[in-house]
Amino acid sequence: MPNFLHSLASPARFQRIANAVLPWASVLAIGLIGTGVVWGLGFSPPDYQQGDTVRVMYIHVPAAWMATFCYAVMALLSASFLIWKHQLADLAARAASPIGASFTAIALITGSLWGKPTWGTWWVWDARLTSVLVLFFLYLGHMALSAAFDDRERGGRAAAILACVGAINLPIIKYSVEWWNTLHQGASVFRMDGPTIDNSMLWPLLLTGLGFNVLFVVLLLVRIKSELLARRIEVLQRARASGRG
Repeated sequence: MPNFLHSLASPARFQRIANAVLPWASVLAIGLIGTGVVWGLGFSPPDYQQGDTVRVMYIHVPAAWMATFCYAVMALLSASFLIWKHQLADLAARAASPIGASFTAIALITGSLWGKPTWGTWWVWDARLTSVLVLFFLYLGHMALSAAFDDRERGGRAAAILACVGAINLPIIKYSVEWWNTLHQGASVFRMDGPTIDNSMLWPLLLTGLGFNVLFVVLLLVRIKSELLARRIEVLQRARASGRG
């Protein structure tokens, strides 16, 4: 990990890699998400119990996957920053945080829209929903701590510690439906004995999920490029101010 991050530490090298990846990744993300959503909303069959309300699944489930995936990436980057003091890891973790928070918000909102016709309520304080809400607050806390200090490194260190400690919530989210009685259904895709969902629903769901993963890469690269540019401008402004002084 440190060697890989060190190889990307040069802004010029990172910009070259990002500029080469972004166009292809953007097209791939649009294609996968567009195909998955159109297939799921327009051509997949309704559920035999939930009817057409099940179509919320094609947004809700991939967003929920990404909510935990983004946090896992952010926690790994934060651990790398704390251990190896690599500034790119801190910068990437800061860039990933708002993306993960957005996916988590989408998961919570679509979950409420799905829960009303299915459970008869917008929200219940069961283990899965509560732990995902905690995840959303962890993202907000990470962003707040990152910006709370004048010293960028101190803010990054505080946010990184929170991200690493908060990672304990990930297995709680994963296994909450098995450890406690909840209204939320258990896993139906990633199971040891194979998916329990029909292929006509599984494939559009997987396509959308894969598209969300590629979208995360696109957004992360764009945000890192923007942060590098902002820091470069900040350095130039300080140099100009010092010259005038």
